[in-house]
Amino acid sequence: MTGTGALVDVDGTLVDSNYHHTIAWSRALRDHGCNARLAAIHRLVGMGSSQLLETLIGRSDDKIAESWRTHFDELLPEVLVLDRAAELLRSMHDRGLTVVLATSSPEDLLDVSLAKADLARDRTVVLGDSVWDAKASARARLPCVALETGGFSRPELESEGVVAVYRDPGDLLDQFDDSPIGKLAGS
Repeated sequence: MTGTGALVDVDGTLVDSNYHHTIAWSRALRDHGCNARLAAIHRLVGMGSSQLLETLIGRSDDKIAESWRTHFDELLPEVLVLDRAAELLRSMHDRGLTVVLATSSPEDLLDVSLAKADLARDRTVVLGDSVWDAKASARARLPCVALETGGFSRPELESEGVVAVYRDPGDLLDQFDDSPIGKLAGS
């Protein structure tokens, strides 16, 4: 693998959707006689449906996951792109980085993304918004840059080992040259 790039999370990082996911999960759980506090659900958004359900109700449930999909699809028209997210992606691409849109995934899926995009592990960074993105990147032995757009605070993200935290895509873009992603693009 020879390329330089960024694996970029979508939900919460590029689009303001984490709270929509929370509402959809809440509705799906109620559809099936379960309940969880919205705050508890929100803290798990990004970890993957099976693990989220295991944590909330002690089991995975395909019917609840299907119900979540229906509810989330209904909310999609309300999901908005975060300010300057597209500009950030264009800037990364224009500076020679291969940009791969991904999700907080198990290590093997991040590794597959590396291989398919022909990216070198030591020349790739993950951009995310949650502790789950940070954990997935750590499992894949990749540095993670985080945005505070998913509802996790700077201290929470830093405690998971992220290498830098920015308020939102615009803040990262404004500091791009000095950011880990910008330095990677410039090397």
